[in-house]
Amino acid sequence: MSAVVSTELADWAIKHRRHLHQYPELSGKEFETCQYIKQCLTDLNIDILDYEPPSVVGYLKGTEDAGTVALRADIDALPILEEGDKSYISKRPGIAHMCGHDGHTAIMLATAKWLSEHRDEVKPNVIFIFQSSEEDFPSGAEALVKQGVVDHADAVFGLHLMQSLPKGKVGVCHGMAMSAADDFTITIQGKGGHGSMPHDTVDPTYIAGHIILALQSIVSRRLDPLFPAVVSIGKMEAGNAYNVIPDKVTIGGSIRSFSNETRSAISHEMEKIVKGICQSYDAAGFVEFGWGAPPVVNDREMSEYAKEIIIKTFGETVYERTGPMMASEDFSYYLEKQKGAYLFVGMGGEKSTYPHHHPRFDIDEDTIPTAIELFVQIVTKFDSAISKRPQMNLNE
Repeated sequence: MSAVVSTELADWAIKHRRHLHQYPELSGKEFETCQYIKQCLTDLNIDILDYEPPSVVGYLKGTEDAGTVALRADIDALPILEEGDKSYISKRPGIAHMCGHDGHTAIMLATAKWLSEHRDEVKPNVIFIFQSSEEDFPSGAEALVKQGVVDHADAVFGLHLMQSLPKGKVGVCHGMAMSAADDFTITIQGKGGHGSMPHDTVDPTYIAGHIILALQSIVSRRLDPLFPAVVSIGKMEAGNAYNVIPDKVTIGGSIRSFSNETRSAISHEMEKIVKGICQSYDAAGFVEFGWGAPPVVNDREMSEYAKEIIIKTFGETVYERTGPMMASEDFSYYLEKQKGAYLFVGMGGEKSTYPHHHPRFDIDEDTIPTAIELFVQIVTKFDSAISKRPQMNLNE
């Protein structure tokens, strides 16, 4: 057990985690979860601030003028039918916590419990953000930021229990941490006809093949190779009969990148490619973009502060400098507004073998005390002077 997290507190967190796991709710619909969190915070004498449900925001006033730290946990589940025979399996078929948000919520509740019971050791003010809709749009983080949830914070921190990181490691990425995730739909409008008479048609399936190949040149030939990106095709819809050339084809896919400049460049090149190829074959081409969360870029000073906390609390061997990953997270909206860092608590091993979003995914509850202590130490060691250092250039 960790230095500050007792067996009783760990068991308390696991009890709440298992309850939340059995009663998951989808993005934007977490109203029962919202009420559950509010009751827990009320029982802990944590003030509840007035923000739009189903997100919940708690507040604990510090003992000194040491600034304000915001902590964030996501609370939504996924539209997945859980598999397995665990005693606390989801009681709502087709909805399950297959990413670990139930664990994140329980960790934050336990952090709030410890800080509330040790108020004399809590110098900064603390904002507890239990955020709706991380997995789907509209983003719960974006909504809360627009409502001003971190306007008065000096720093904001979040964490993710990570199956891809070995158990026993706590990871920090200095700078670019997670990519933006945008989607697109390309519509190719041609002229359909009989498969035996292609000369009388404008074949959108043939044109689609050229477009799909050309899209791969954006990353390989149009972008600076020092700025990583991925353009992937995930869906294509064409005709319904083997001997009929359809009049329309739609192509769907995703774009991953680490800067807004790269996002803009990819969308510009994509529109040029689609328009140019379609015009050359007398077809019409259109591109629609679904803009997702921006990239997660940790502030260098705050990520260094987190690194110091990890090493001092758990030791040099626990700290892991992680590299950027092409997964997406709407924690980025907080980091666009305030300094902060997004951290990873490793749990990969015998008790957590399936990846996130798999029907048999489960967290390793042994890692919960580590995550609680990480949050507790970040708060209790924080001083507003830390956040007043110059902010890192996001492109460095």
